[in-house]
Amino acid sequence: MNPDPEIVRVLLVDDQELVRSGLRRILRRRDGFVVAAECADGAEVPAALANQAIDVVVMDLRMKHVDGIQATQRLRAIPDQPPVLALTTFDDDELLSGALRAGAMGFVLKDASAEDLMRAIRTVALGGSWLDPAVTGRVLATYRKAATGPHQTGPPDSLTARERDVLAAIGGGLSNGEIASALFISELTVKSHIGRIFAKLNLRDRAAVIVYAFDHGIVTPSEHAP
Repeated sequence: MNPDPEIVRVLLVDDQELVRSGLRRILRRRDGFVVAAECADGAEVPAALANQAIDVVVMDLRMKHVDGIQATQRLRAIPDQPPVLALTTFDDDELLSGALRAGAMGFVLKDASAEDLMRAIRTVALGGSWLDPAVTGRVLATYRKAATGPHQTGPPDSLTARERDVLAAIGGGLSNGEIASALFISELTVKSHIGRIFAKLNLRDRAAVIVYAFDHGIVTPSEHAP
């Protein structure tokens, strides 16, 4: 458990010390962050999480041994693990869509501003999603092409009006707490709505919900939180 809920505790996973050093300089305690642990490869992530209370994993996608997509897949297979924000220098649609398929809660390019990086980390730590607006449309198109199974097949009219509101809020990147505040309902009620949305639309996670929301015109890239 995080000993200080006002501070976002971050696990940095990147095989370049120079990159990690730069991120440490950005993620300062005075701005509400602390780098609680670091890994130079995806293989090191489970041990780091076992030893530290972590709110969000900032995961590089290209590493020599276990890359960010593999590490994210392994992490998401374990219950109650922190969310992953993918971080990469590469404007690679397939790479970024692979991160979403693996279960990342979003992605941000390394050339993003420090302010956007901090917003992205804070949003994901709170349970929201963050898609870098520079590449969102193309990445979602690639995600859809690679999707398997009956994803995105449920008709929007199978949802109640409130479920559609929650769906739109998730597509906009809001966390459960933010959805509860916006809709004047409890977080428990939000979770119940989300469970029904997953079941009715046969979607497995929030990333798939975001794609569904974009596909059906409920949210557009320009309306997403970033």
